[in-house]
Amino acid sequence: MGTGRRSEGLARYVVDAVVLEGRSAREVAKAHGISKSWIYELIARYKAGGYQALEPRSKKPRSCKHGTRQETIDAILALRAQLHAEGHDCGAATIAYHLAQKIKDVPSRATIWRIPGREGLIVPEPQKRPRSSLIRFEADLPNETWQTDVTHWQLADGQHAEILNMIDDHSRLFLASEAYPTVKAPDVVDTFHKAIELHGLPASLLSDNGAVFTATPRKGNVLLQTELERLGITSKNSRPYHPQTCGKIERLHQTLKRYLARRPPAKTLAELQTQLDAFVHYYNNIRPHRALDGRTPLQAYNNRIKARPASQPTAGTHFRVRHDKVDTNGKVTLRYHSRPHHIGIGRAHKHRQIKLLIADRDIPIIDPTTENYYANSPSTPTATTNPKPEHRLRSPETSVQDVPRHNKVRPAGIEPAACGLKDRCSLAPRREPLTTELRALEAHDPTTSTVTRTLRRAVEIPAGKASPELDEPPHVAARIGSPAKA
Repeated sequence: MGTGRRSEGLARYVVDAVVLEGRSAREVAKAHGISKSWIYELIARYKAGGYQALEPRSKKPRSCKHGTRQETIDAILALRAQLHAEGHDCGAATIAYHLAQKIKDVPSRATIWRIPGREGLIVPEPQKRPRSSLIRFEADLPNETWQTDVTHWQLADGQHAEILNMIDDHSRLFLASEAYPTVKAPDVVDTFHKAIELHGLPASLLSDNGAVFTATPRKGNVLLQTELERLGITSKNSRPYHPQTCGKIERLHQTLKRYLARRPPAKTLAELQTQLDAFVHYYNNIRPHRALDGRTPLQAYNNRIKARPASQPTAGTHFRVRHDKVDTNGKVTLRYHSRPHHIGIGRAHKHRQIKLLIADRDIPIIDPTTENYYANSPSTPTATTNPKPEHRLRSPETSVQDVPRHNKVRPAGIEPAACGLKDRCSLAPRREPLTTELRALEAHDPTTSTVTRTLRRAVEIPAGKASPELDEPPHVAARIGSPAKA
């Protein structure tokens, strides 16, 4: 039994002894070790309100000159309700930040936290992992490390959409948020380029092991890895099944989804993108961040100098060898920029096995058994003596393959390629740079000497002249024509 209930029982006994039994207050006080004045106080309460008046009363003072005013309490509760209804964070730090713009004397964060708690608006969550157990890391400068990840969202009609997000590790600046039906490798590179057009090149990029971010577990490269290597940006990946490494962007997903849950369900991707753009503006410019001492991400991003990649962007040449078979029409199909292109070899070679030595836009085609170059089709005899200029399918902004581009302001350090999608350039200027790259490749990795020797032999033979080692003119470079029709 509690102390209060024992006091209530003693008070009732004392009142009954004096009022009903007729005992003197002095006798009862001496028997129970209490003062006569307290007995007279209990008798007065009993006569005024009965036995209920004998219950213990609150010791709270009637007034407190340094207590929070009721107007401030009402403002705190109203602001919290507004933030919660809009899907924003409504903790004590966020309320204090917005309250400072309305009133002069803002209570402490502890006081602001206690006020909603007294109203039953805060639900305790003791199962949460304590912050002291976390190992925190943060980049020293803006653009030193970016984080990227994909999260899922559902449209009004039940269709699933994927949202690609990017965030700056130092300032928590929300760099990009794009909605797609399904995020693919070209979408990641496209969104990445939009971010660097606005904020410059980062020194490194951190992501998980998603298939659109890395192919290292599969012993290969995806478009993002190739582009990061070309730009001199370090690629980093978290440990499998350890999302805490990318904790900043994982926490951003929680904040974003809380906001989207308070909005009307988007019917289309365009409507969802509008909601994302509104949240990015609020997150970067209005919402204070606890990890930034109450500053907004944009303030933290602009307060310090920006980090840069350790090395300068390079053009780079992508080498690969492909084994294929000539189709019935004497052509072989090769994908370039996600589009199939038909390379004509000649009906005389149909159903034959061939090897394509691909060096970006230069594609020598040889017989894998004899290593002889295939001559052009007899229907195009001028191709070897007066070759048509090949199509340059490189993007006007970057040499990344298989990626759609947007024409906007180009950041410093990224030079445009030689020509655009519809430009036609001569093959001759490519000979010497390609030969130099092949020699460097062979010197770096002796195991590639056979491939590089074949490639060098292809590019060192002048156009229109017969090879001294072959009886027929070589097919120096395949002409990639118009994309195949569906």
